[in-house]
Amino acid sequence: MTSSVPASSLDPTLAARLRRSADGLVPAIAQQYDTGEVLMLGWMDDEALHRTLTTGRCTYWSRSRQEYWVKGGTSGHVQHVKSVALDCDADAILVKVDQVGAACHTGDRTCFDADVLPLDQ
Repeated sequence: MTSSVPASSLDPTLAARLRRSADGLVPAIAQQYDTGEVLMLGWMDDEALHRTLTTGRCTYWSRSRQEYWVKGGTSGHVQHVKSVALDCDADAILVKVDQVGAACHTGDRTCFDADVLPLDQ
């Protein structure tokens, strides 16, 4: 992946803090900023994070297509970034967004409402 991707413009201090998977990615959770609703999980590398921080629109790395994609670029279901935070280990990113339309590629508002598992209590 990284051999064909240009060097990132991400601040080197921030880049040094990130703990990436073996393929250079960090999971990024998108959450609706005002309700707390968890919308989706995507993947970011350094450049996707840089683009997200500088454009105000969520940019992810597509593992299947091996390319960057801006959420809503074709569907119109955009994510306007309100804040970005790293977790305590810097191995996950939380992006609070204002989601326009569906967040899930299936057309659902969230990727986490179609298959709720029962709890054995």
